[in-house]
Amino acid sequence: MSSDAPEPDQPAGGAESDALLFGRWDVSGIEYTDPSTRRYITVTPVAHTMGRHADKQFKKSEISVVERLINRLMQTEENTGKKQQAMRIVRDAFEQVESRVDENPVQVLVEAVENSAPREETVRLKYGGISVPKAVDTAPQRRVDLALSFIAQGAYNDSYKTPTSAAEALADQLLGAADYDVSTYAVSQKEEQERVAAAAR
Repeated sequence: MSSDAPEPDQPAGGAESDALLFGRWDVSGIEYTDPSTRRYITVTPVAHTMGRHADKQFKKSEISVVERLINRLMQTEENTGKKQQAMRIVRDAFEQVESRVDENPVQVLVEAVENSAPREETVRLKYGGISVPKAVDTAPQRRVDLALSFIAQGAYNDSYKTPTSAAEALADQLLGAADYDVSTYAVSQKEEQERVAAAAR
């Protein structure tokens, strides 16, 4: 016999629009400023889909950007395969972001991804045995992939063998990228890629 009690970390009512990420943050009013990446930055209250997207190409864009960040954090040496630990790091980082700026941390994440997504990059073309760099526009889905990678790598760099915790380092990266602080690793990597691409035009 089914119980009328709500699921843990889920509000009563059961509608996805009423659900809260980690049982705390509303994801229904997120605003986007970059129309090119909007369809690839999906925000849902679900932080763990158990790999349901893995069997089809490009399905990753349909899962939550929060879970995609968690998966990126799992690719570092310390967190390989430890999804619960990576989820705890993201949740703690979100709590720090909220306490520092009094904003929805999911909105801060979306802004950080938009600001860290490079618009151009370089490829190498071969002409008669000579390799020549060529600037190309970056596809919107790849822009989001690179932004999440930069944010996760920046958090890892700032917390590895330092007194800074992983959650604090991630919070610093999210806030810096959301404010377009060029000293933040994610934004500096974006600027560097675009600078190199501009020189190869």
